[in-house]
Amino acid sequence: MSSSRRSPPTQRVVAILDHLLAHPGERFGLSELARAVGVSKPTCLGIASTLTELGWLTCDGDSRLYGIGPGLVAAGKLARGAVPAAGAAERELAQLASRFGCACSASAVVGEEIVVLTSIRADGRGEGVLAGSRYPFAPPVGMMYVVWDGDAAIEQWLARQPALPVAIDRTHLRRIVAECRERGYLVEGLTEVGVRLHTLMAGVAAYDLPDEVRGLVGEMVSTLGERVYLGEELAARGRHPTHLLAAPTFGPDARQELVLTMYVGQAMTGAEITRRGKALMSTAAAVTEAVGGMPPRGEASA
Repeated sequence: MSSSRRSPPTQRVVAILDHLLAHPGERFGLSELARAVGVSKPTCLGIASTLTELGWLTCDGDSRLYGIGPGLVAAGKLARGAVPAAGAAERELAQLASRFGCACSASAVVGEEIVVLTSIRADGRGEGVLAGSRYPFAPPVGMMYVVWDGDAAIEQWLARQPALPVAIDRTHLRRIVAECRERGYLVEGLTEVGVRLHTLMAGVAAYDLPDEVRGLVGEMVSTLGERVYLGEELAARGRHPTHLLAAPTFGPDARQELVLTMYVGQAMTGAEITRRGKALMSTAAAVTEAVGGMPPRGEASA
């Protein structure tokens, strides 16, 4: 994507919408909203007033607080409807979240981004992500969206301009791919750097970070896939700091469609990770079946 083709006015509109979507149920005054998205108060007023007239935002007449409007809610439902498996995933993930008392989500690659289509929190517990959150689909972000989709998909993802500078160790990557395909799910370790990176990249379009910031953040991630646990590291009785588990669903064309994620945020034994991983795989299989999908035939990683 060429920076010369970006539209700063459009980016300001999107920034306001993104901020409100990231805080569902909350309302903001004009000054607070302008500070949060880094625009001037007059500019924010013009954008917010127009979006309110169109029904994308609401504005309380007395408090003058802005919040999400019916137009934005309807657009979100339409966007989620574009991925038929999202509804089935929400039903299945609700049971999984309740069983383990954790947060779960379903996400997919939509256009140039990764979009969280649904997010479930059991009784409000657990660390997770909000539905509507977006992430750049470019290395080092998004590996789990291609691991189970064949070697060609992996190469296409690797060929994208990186969102952050990162070293690619193909030998290590091949091990990750082979083990995840054999195991059926991915286990990501819990590190302070990883959590900070995940938070930073939420809502950031690929390549929108200034070069100097991209370089500094890139130093946080030295090698692609470094936070993914390999089987030999998951001793049954040892305790392993775990951020999340992820498993794929497949469509009727046997292509990877969604990634179902179970958020852990604590240390667990290898045995407990296996128990949760198998439950997540069963949930993914149920979603695949619900949409008439089928898993792909085995493919050796190159």
